[in-house]
Amino acid sequence: MNTPTTRRKGAALEAVDLVKRFGEGETAVTAVAGVNIGFSPGEFVAVMGPSGSGKSTLMNLLAGLDTPTSGRVMVEGKDLAGLDDRRLTRLRRERIGFVFQAFNLMPTLTAEQNILLPLKLSGRTPDRAFFDEIVGSLRIQDRLAHRPSEMSGGQQQRVAVARALLTKPAVVFADEPTGALDVSTSHELLGRLREASTRLGQTIVMVTHDPVAATYADRVLLLSDGALHGTIERPTTNEVLAAMARAEG
Repeated sequence: MNTPTTRRKGAALEAVDLVKRFGEGETAVTAVAGVNIGFSPGEFVAVMGPSGSGKSTLMNLLAGLDTPTSGRVMVEGKDLAGLDDRRLTRLRRERIGFVFQAFNLMPTLTAEQNILLPLKLSGRTPDRAFFDEIVGSLRIQDRLAHRPSEMSGGQQQRVAVARALLTKPAVVFADEPTGALDVSTSHELLGRLREASTRLGQTIVMVTHDPVAATYADRVLLLSDGALHGTIERPTTNEVLAAMARAEG
């Protein structure tokens, strides 16, 4: 295990002295405590730590879904603090993709409509060849006319992944993406995220509790009490399990 890497030249995503506190005075809680980290283009990174370590808060800050108490987040060199609401919304829609454990699909839309929704909202024309490639690789081409209620959990999650990748974002955030999936479907999904990083050059930031899922990443960031306490390069399941045991002990 190595000490955390703090800055990366040409980073697709970067946090500088990032702090997030909730409350004030003696009751204040620091959820993220001075994090410095950079994510390279095409890198797949897993973020792990005990419950309450600040993983989800860190991801929300990095994705521009929450505002830091202090510090900066930069996506492709753009400081999120310098963007007004309109420009921040546009950046999230066009340069950031999201995959959530709860899928977050629109129940009244078909799978195809859900996948195309971010492009429709931004007024962009979909690349149909790329669309066909993504839905084919995720094996959902025969489910495109179905609504979420007519699909299994694994199929819904694959639709969510297709939606995240179709806009060709610089960064894809995945929050416990395999938490509601069986083992076989989890491996398929993780393989697609791995391919998105290696072949499409997209940066993947995945929050997970699963040590097996973490082995798909190039490195694992270990978070404890809101601070980075180490990294594991080219992680193995045993290394991740040992690091998590130390963090929880």
